[in-house]
Amino acid sequence: MFHLSSLTAIRHRISTAIALAVLLTVAGLAHAGDATAYPGTVSIASPHSFADTVSRLESATEKNHMGLVAKVSASAGAAARGERIAGNAVLMIFRNDYALRMLAASIAAGIEAPIRLYVTEGSDGKVVITYRTPSSLFAPYQSAELNVLARELDPVFGRIVREAVGK
Repeated sequence: MFHLSSLTAIRHRISTAIALAVLLTVAGLAHAGDATAYPGTVSIASPHSFADTVSRLESATEKNHMGLVAKVSASAGAAARGERIAGNAVLMIFRNDYALRMLAASIAAGIEAPIRLYVTEGSDGKVVITYRTPSSLFAPYQSAELNVLARELDPVFGRIVREAVGK
């Protein structure tokens, strides 16, 4: 079980790094075209509106005993400037006990956490959730301990997304 104080400490330490990572991730995905071209990338259509999908992801994250470390939204940022763009948000999800196990296995793998769920809204209003599976994120580190952790996390993230889209 994670403690709120631990989660708050993690948020404080990595908030700047997360913001930079999100900007690079969003820029990279936008520039790269189709994110599903990357190994281990999963994209699932949501039958819900953008706002409902984000809310449902937040609820499913909590229900699956994970922590929402941060949430950033390019569309919310644009709205704050008086501009309108299609819905676009990144939810960063992890949990302190998983973080400790990950770091014990590989300090270098720390760049992979928190794991990101990318929610986009097309010009047609259709919403898609895209993420890279933990097993694909941790595979390059060639660590048996990370592979065990990834096998635990893959179904957790799969459940979060399936519950959010109602499948």
